[in-house]
Amino acid sequence: MSELKLEFVGKQVKDMYGTFIGKVIGIVTDIDGSIESVGVDCGSAGLKHLAYEQLLVQGDYVIYIPRWRLDAQKLLRQKNLTLMRIKALKDIVAENDSMKDDAESIYIKYEKRLNDLEKDEKHIHEKLQERLDELDKESKDIKTVLFDAKLQHRSNEITEDMYQQISIHTNELMEHINLEKSEINNVKTRLTQQTLENNAISTVSDAESAVREMPTTESALQQQQEGSVSRQSITPQQIVGKNATSSAEEEKPVETHADNVDKETSWLNQVIPSNS
Repeated sequence: MSELKLEFVGKQVKDMYGTFIGKVIGIVTDIDGSIESVGVDCGSAGLKHLAYEQLLVQGDYVIYIPRWRLDAQKLLRQKNLTLMRIKALKDIVAENDSMKDDAESIYIKYEKRLNDLEKDEKHIHEKLQERLDELDKESKDIKTVLFDAKLQHRSNEITEDMYQQISIHTNELMEHINLEKSEINNVKTRLTQQTLENNAISTVSDAESAVREMPTTESALQQQQEGSVSRQSITPQQIVGKNATSSAEEEKPVETHADNVDKETSWLNQVIPSNS
């Protein structure tokens, strides 16, 4: 068995918000030997097969990335690039009117591409709302468990220590759910605000920021370049903590087989390949 396959077997699996899913007991491969999915023992929930592209190995854990996260980030990148090119095309025509005829056919292509992406966006919004509804239901179930534990404690059916343990575990689950809900709402907002007008404003802001941060000396430039090479690996604790929605752009690459994700969270640059 290859080292790549051995990295999965026996590891605990949890989602990017810290909730444990199960333990890897094996993998399913294609006829050419490539990994299709990973078999995870989820206890009473049975054996589940998780798509290989939605997994990344991080230390002693395998991190499972939800499909909605990958699809949404892919759409954000594609739509942003399309908007940037449409804006660039308009700027070229504005600077040189003689190129209007040459640019027209290209503009039509990108306009069609944008319309297609907006259809995809509608579908993703529906998926995100479905996930939010699922999380709301899970929240109610968890609150029911906590309330029942409190009732048992008051009626002296369970000890104070037992009640505190239940409270800690349920609060931890609620924290994971709230992290995912917060990120979903953030993605929904970003999708809604991603327009040609906002893209133009963002481009100007980024350019001004780049000028302000430009090194003033050759040595400063060298330090900046050297600093960009020094990157730190994330830990599972960072994934589930408050830093899960940080805007760090670059981290040390980890072994990942997911479709890449953008820079919104510290690990996202490690998940999607640049050619996706």
